[in-house]
Amino acid sequence: MQKRGCRMTDRSVRPAHIEAAGAWLSGHGLADVRPTPLLATRLAARRRTRLAASVLLAAFLIAVALVYTVTRAAGSTVGDGSGAAYRQWSLLVLTAVVVGLVLALSLLDWWVRRVDRQAGATLPRRAAHPVRLGWRTLLGLPRAAFAVATYAGAILLAIGALTVRDSTARYAALVLLIGLFGVAVGMAVQLRHVLTHPVVADDEASLTTDVIMRVEDARDVATPTVVWSLPVVSVFETAHGWWIAAWLVFIALSAITLALITARTAQSGTVARHAMTAPVN
Repeated sequence: MQKRGCRMTDRSVRPAHIEAAGAWLSGHGLADVRPTPLLATRLAARRRTRLAASVLLAAFLIAVALVYTVTRAAGSTVGDGSGAAYRQWSLLVLTAVVVGLVLALSLLDWWVRRVDRQAGATLPRRAAHPVRLGWRTLLGLPRAAFAVATYAGAILLAIGALTVRDSTARYAALVLLIGLFGVAVGMAVQLRHVLTHPVVADDEASLTTDVIMRVEDARDVATPTVVWSLPVVSVFETAHGWWIAAWLVFIALSAITLALITARTAQSGTVARHAMTAPVN
């Protein structure tokens, strides 16, 4: 039954996916490893998931902008009392959008786990990592600290916008805070999946590729691109000059810090090979 499952996997994988897996291996210093249908299937699933996640986050930004713009337009045409009611309802709508974002990201993670589980079911045996792969291995302390600092800085800036007397600016800051909370929870859900999903490998080569995929998944999830974009669709239109200047400086410093971390951090292939050769505790 296991051999028949492997043959079915061979026939179901597109040649283009096999070629893409071979190019991926070469790009990670594993040109001597033969691309397998299992690897091709897992990589194809991750490419589709990342594309879907990018579209989903872009749709989230658009939804935040629409909620903010429609509420401002409606509030400007009615009295103060009705305008406040519009804002309360819009915050509830935005909260529902945030819940939908987290659920959608969870479904994407579930689909990746399902593909991995189906691919792993075709293996004659399963291997385990020689060491525990925690967040320090997969994400690294610099990137983890950078992600936490980025979200903390963005939240502090949003709270700073709440201190002004302008009710419109305070409403925009609330929109930003809710959006930041949704993105942060979505990131935590995705990172939990990367750190906890089971190994899909049967030899040293497939173990190495498994670690590389985990490292790249973790780094991709922790990149705060949406955090930098959220104020553009909410706070910028009504924020004071000092706040806009502070946010632009924050984005510039964050981008420079991320570039330095990327330049000084070992590539995913190097991290994987180091993890494979580390002594078992």
